[in-house]
Amino acid sequence: MTRESSAGSIFRGIGFSLAGFSIFSLHDALIKSITDVPVFQIVFFVVLFSFVPFVFMLAFSGKAISFRPNLPGLVGLRCLFGLGSLMCAFYAFNNLPLTQVYSLLFSAPVLITLLSIPILGERVKLIRWIAILLGMAGILIVLRPGAVELSFGHFAALVAAVCVASASVVTRKIGSREHSVTLLLYPMLTNVVVSGVLVSVVYVPMPGIVLLKMCAIGLLSVLGQMLMINAYRSCEAQYIAPMQYSQMLWAILYGVFIFNDSIDRNIVLGSLVIVISGLLFIWRELVASVTQPVLRTRNVRATGGPQATPVESDTLSQESQSQESQKSNDSST
Repeated sequence: MTRESSAGSIFRGIGFSLAGFSIFSLHDALIKSITDVPVFQIVFFVVLFSFVPFVFMLAFSGKAISFRPNLPGLVGLRCLFGLGSLMCAFYAFNNLPLTQVYSLLFSAPVLITLLSIPILGERVKLIRWIAILLGMAGILIVLRPGAVELSFGHFAALVAAVCVASASVVTRKIGSREHSVTLLLYPMLTNVVVSGVLVSVVYVPMPGIVLLKMCAIGLLSVLGQMLMINAYRSCEAQYIAPMQYSQMLWAILYGVFIFNDSIDRNIVLGSLVIVISGLLFIWRELVASVTQPVLRTRNVRATGGPQATPVESDTLSQESQSQESQKSNDSST
């Protein structure tokens, strides 16, 4: 690959990712615009509508795919984390300004690193500890405990971040063993079944415009996924991960011009500290020439939580299979 084509691929990947994250921000703004509807009802219809483009994608892929998970226990655990993150994130979007929700969700890399220590046995060196402390300081600046009355929406956003981090760590363990369709399908099914049971108990009638918004949210979620897949196909994850923070700009624009939110200096400052923390994580990974979970994750979405990069997962699986076959050939000779 020439230097020019490599640069072109990087810019193309960054363009796809910026477009994808702008779609996700519109997705979140539409969720926030839906009022007087229980959060589980929003989740049910949004994910239900997501199945339409998802099925078309499978139908036109032209590939035979087995839907049986190789690690059903861990896949199930990831589905539960995805369900928790989606429910909590949707609730937070409905009850807090977008800037506050994003600030708290952006703390996921800090939580991922902390969870990776006991679960994955990873060693955390000085720079990443500094990033962790910065991220926690940013969260405290945003929340300002004692100075601002905290609501259940703040708690829900933090729980969503914890679920995002937990699902990401699980994805790190199983990403090379599971097909990308499996990682997408089962969280969607879990969300539809669980939220569907809740909707069957308490259903709130909705006007047609709300149903159209839910349909649009479901379509946007899949469109965003497709853009992100193309982004990861175009260039490495290290160039894509920082683009997630562009969502804060969209949050400020939507908040000011659509939801009439005031710009809180403390939230902007705390968000900046959290963003610096996230960039430190990414920089540390590049220096160490490793790919940690922070580069493989993004915010929780309607398809059921943070996804492993489908191309990466499938490539890892193919590489592991080829390595096994190579070893068997070597042993036979």
